[in-house]
Order: sequence, then structure tokens, then C-alpha cells
Amino acid sequence: DDFPPGEMKVKKICQWYKQMSSQVRLKLLPSSRCLFDEPVQVKVAGLRSRQVVTMRARSTDDRGVVFSSLATYKANQNGEIHLDEEPSLSGSYVGVEPMGLLWSMKPDTLHKRFQKTNSLNPHVVRFSVHEEEGEGRMLAEATNERLLIGDGVSRIPVKEGNIRGVLFTPPGAGPFPAVLDLYTFGGGLSEKRASLLASRGFVVLTVALYGHDDMPKNIKEVHLDYFEESIDLFFFPQVGSKGVGMISLSKSGDLALSVASYLPGVEATVWINGCSANTALPLYYKKSQILPALMFDVSRMIPSESGAYNIKYVTNDPLLEENKATLIPIEKAKGRFLFVVSEDDLNWDSKTYTEEMVERLKHHGKDNFESMCYPRAGHYLEPPYGPYCPSSFHSLAGKPVLWGGEPRSHAAAEVHLWKKIQEFFRANLHYRSIPCKVTHYIPIY
Repeated sequence: DDFPPGEMKVKKICQWYKQMSSQVRLKLLPSSRCLFDEPVQVKVAGLRSRQVVTMRARSTDDRGVVFSSLATYKANQNGEIHLDEEPSLSGSYVGVEPMGLLWSMKPDTLHKRFQKTNSLNPHVVRFSVHEEEGEGRMLAEATNERLLIGDGVSRIPVKEGNIRGVLFTPPGAGPFPAVLDLYTFGGGLSEKRASLLASRGFVVLTVALYGHDDMPKNIKEVHLDYFEESIDLFFFPQVGSKGVGMISLSKSGDLALSVASYLPGVEATVWINGCSANTALPLYYKKSQILPALMFDVSRMIPSESGAYNIKYVTNDPLLEENKATLIPIEKAKGRFLFVVSEDDLNWDSKTYTEEMVERLKHHGKDNFESMCYPRAGHYLEPPYGPYCPSSFHSLAGKPVLWGGEPRSHAAAEVHLWKKIQEFFRANLHYRSIPCKVTHYIPIY
């Protein structure tokens, strides 16, 4: 009513836009609340027929780094957009990618990796629909709460003897198969993978190696005794498997190989993009060194235009005569191995290491392994639907490094591998025929 007569047209246009935007609806199906590793259907309704809009996603990780993505879509004749049917025309990705807004999110600061380490902090993603150009007016929004820990899963911090970690137990009396999660060798503790595995029916203990709680900030050697003590913690009634499974990634891959080769009670080991030799730090057991450390030549780091380095060939060759003592004797292992390789891993020459391990096991008459290779995937294969990481700071290199991979292929590899890991553990963690003898008691309720 305050508009002068000459501006009546402007007023009517504003009212029309307000009416149109109020009709736009963004839905997340089957629910706006789900586990981190579950897909959601993103649907928009109430648009004009064939209207072009920008879809956005935005989130903040545990360290306060903002991640975001965007994609341009054209509504169908009914004024709807279904991300599992309509293709993105431009933006962070193109084509039909139902979860593209999630895996294509990028940090607002260069060389940052998405950090969700505490299972109690959900991954909260804000989806929104905007008018077509640039920072267009928002038409609708919805929030997706992506939980790292399922309903009823028990989370118990562990401070038992030398062990520092977190134990996750599924709801119910069990029995459940047991998995030791070593994650990466970067210090501190990451709970995401362990809590999600527990949400899928496994008792999982994730342990820190240093830098967590009252542990030293840095270490000069690694002791197998620590992992032996960790395995012993699994002897309580809810654990149904005769032995434990292990899951690793990067440096912790060679630690997992050593545990499986030297210690009893390991039935199944998942090795993801690591080395076949003991790297960086000497390995001890019962106060005696059992493996020296394979070292690195930093002069072989290759700089890139982004400022991050390719370190794929920095590690010395474990097959050279002077380095063979660092090779882990996996032929002694009793359990099964799943070797997982990303062909575009720029952190390790993991494909070559896998080929060497497979050849060695065959030479010893062993068939206790299977391997999987993902073309165009990068180093950090994690539970699916998190932001792809092209580069970030490397604690040992002291610089940002390239992790490799192509985002779309990497995201697809994570979806496939996550299912494979669970199938591998369920197939190879055999159940006890008699109840276990309880040597430790950790209250889980």
C-alpha cells in the first residue's frame, strides 16, 4: 500500500516471487535423519516447469572448516527435480549423481581434509535451492543430520592398561563379530569408521597410537605388545567371533600386517592403501626389535601447481637387498587378507606393494587372500558420502600432499568398498562354539 502508483508493477512482481518461492519444497527421503553411510533422496517440488535453479550443500567439520558444493539443475515439466533422475548441468559435478552434493563438497581453505573424528558429533548438511544465477535468492532449504553412531550403539572410552581408545558395541546381547580399527597413523583418535561399523553389527575397538589423552605426543618406535593388549580386551560375552578382524589404512596398514603375522587370534585383515614393509618406525615385541624401519627420500617429492606434493615414490624400495629386512612376513599369518588398492593413490605405490604381497603368498602356497583394485580412486578410501579430499597436510612429510583420485570414481569406490568390508568380516570372523572365558570386563551399559 505504500508503493506509489507508478511502482505498482514492481509490487506485483515482488508478490508473485514471494508466492512462488513459498510453494517450493525441498524434501529429504526417507528421512532427514540418517547414518553417515546411508544415501538420501533429494527432491524439489513447486518450481515452474523447466525452471533452472542452483542446488547447494554446506557443512562444517569438527575443526570449523566450511565445506560446500553447488550444482545447476533444470526442473522437469512438473516443476520437480529428483537428484536420482535429473542431471546436474554444471557446478561441482555434472550428470546424474544422487549424492553428488555430498561427495563433491570442497573446503573453503586449500589443502584441508574433512575431519569428523568424534562419533557424537553428527555431520549436519544444509541443502538449499536458489534462483539460477550466482548467489541467487534462496527458495527452499532442508537440513540433513547424518549420524556417525546408530541408535542403541554403546560408546565406551577405554583407558585400560596401556590402551587408549573407544569401544563400540551394537545394541542387544549379541554375540557379535569383533573388529580392531587401527585407522591412520596421524596421532590422536578417529571414531567415525569404528562407530559406523558398530552400527552395522560389529563390536569395534578403535585405538590411538600416540597423541591422545595422556599418551606421548610423538613416538620413536612401535610395540606389538600394545596391539596384543588391545586384542585381549575383546574377551567379553558380547563378542562371538573366535578371533578378531582388523581394518587399517595407510601407515596403519603395515601395522595390521605385522599384527596378523606375529600375533595369534587375527582371523581377517583389511589392508587399504599401505605398504608391504614396516615403515617409518622400528617395530618391537617383548622389548626386542623384530623389524627395522623402511625409510624415505624426501628429495623425490614432486611439487604441483596447487602447492601440494606428490609423494608416491618417496618411500625406499623394500625389495632392494639393503631393505628386505623391513618386509613383513605375511606368509606366517593364519588369517585371511583383503588387499584394497587405489590405482591413483599418490601417497604410496600401493598397487606395486599389493602385487609383491600376492606373489609372495602364492610362492609360499598360500591362498588366504583376495585383492580389489579401484581405478581413478585416491588414497583416502573411507566410509561413503563424505567430501572427497584431493590434498591436505601430511604429518610425516610436513607439507600438504596430493592424495590422488578423480572425485566421481573415488566416491563410487567408497560405496562399493564399504559393503565389501562388511561382507569380508562376516564371512571370515567365525563364531565360537562355546562361550568365551572372560579375562577382562568392560561395562557396556
